[in-house]
Amino acid sequence: MTTPSPAMRARYIADSVATASPAKLLLMLFDRLVMDLNRGEQALVAGDRPEANSQLKHAQDIITELQVTLNLDAWEGAPGLAALYSFAQLELINANIKGDVEKVTGVRNLMEPLRDTWREAAMAVAAAEG
Repeated sequence: MTTPSPAMRARYIADSVATASPAKLLLMLFDRLVMDLNRGEQALVAGDRPEANSQLKHAQDIITELQVTLNLDAWEGAPGLAALYSFAQLELINANIKGDVEKVTGVRNLMEPLRDTWREAAMAVAAAEG
C-alpha cells in the first residue's frame, strides 16, 4: 500500500468536507476537537509547549466554529450548550497560558460525551431516513 501524497490527502479531506451532511460535518468537528485535546494533553505532559499551543489553538478554533454555527433559537437547550462552549473556550485559553493539562483534560471530559451523543443522534436520524 502506498502512502498518499500531502496534496492527495488534502484533496480527499476537502472533498469529504464538501460532500458531508451537516450531521457528518458536526461529527468531523467533534472528532477533530477530541483529537486536538488529546494531542494538547500529550504535548503538555511532554513539556512541548509550542506543540501544545498549536493543538489547543486549533481546538479553540473548532469551539469557535461550534459557537458561531449554533442556532440559539432552534431548541430550548441551545443556550446551555452555548454556555458550555464558552466555558470550554475559556478553560482552553487558561490551559494554554498556564500549561495546565488538567484543564485540557476537563474540557476533553466534557466534549467526548457530547460528541458521542451527537453521533447517536446522527445515527438515529440516518436510520429514520432509511
